[in-house]
Amino acid sequence: MNRLSIYTIVLTMLFNVQNSQAQETGMLDDKQKSIVLISSFASKGDVANLEIQLNKGLDAGLTINEIKEMLVHLYAYAGFPRSLNALNLFKKVVDERIAKGITDTEGKSFGLPKQHARKYEQGRKTLEEISGAKQPKPALGYGEFAPRIDAFLKEHLFADLFESDVLNYAQRELVTISILATIPGLQAQLRSHIGVGMNTGLKEAELKEAFHLIGGYDAAQGEIALTELNTVVNKK
Repeated sequence: MNRLSIYTIVLTMLFNVQNSQAQETGMLDDKQKSIVLISSFASKGDVANLEIQLNKGLDAGLTINEIKEMLVHLYAYAGFPRSLNALNLFKKVVDERIAKGITDTEGKSFGLPKQHARKYEQGRKTLEEISGAKQPKPALGYGEFAPRIDAFLKEHLFADLFESDVLNYAQRELVTISILATIPGLQAQLRSHIGVGMNTGLKEAELKEAFHLIGGYDAAQGEIALTELNTVVNKK
């Protein structure tokens, strides 16, 4: 075995130990940090910083398909333009890395969504599972007032998008929380998803670190997110 191979093995072992220690202490590992920052910059449309974080995310071990799924998930909360722009940028990043001889892992794939006769019910049950709360039909408030938006939410977001298992529920919620924490004026939705995220296994310390990461680039939004986290935690 040559010296370079030994060096690579040692670096890999150190990386795995650091990530294991991060999980044990309730801190974000490198992949989770990349999920937070990619989601945040993509939702803002900050192309320069997003390109840097896409490269860092691949270097940290996120697969190509995991990042694709994150950027697809983005559209449900930040709209098609942000999602499509981020995906086009990611394609450019992947092509440039291939040209440089960098081999990234493709990862688990997921095709077009299956057709479901009872898609609304599937989405409603998914929302019950991740929130840990009963979901009435239609949703109280907005769902009673505008049933079509309740149908879109259940059938597309919590059925079509959540049907893919490229990201697990906790990863998907970390993406969602990072998006909502970055976009001004979405405190109500952020509070709701902080609760859902903690129900899927995200820890208070992990969310604090996520909001500090966002605050490093947008101090006002980082402070708002930390305030909402404290509100949710204090109600438990």
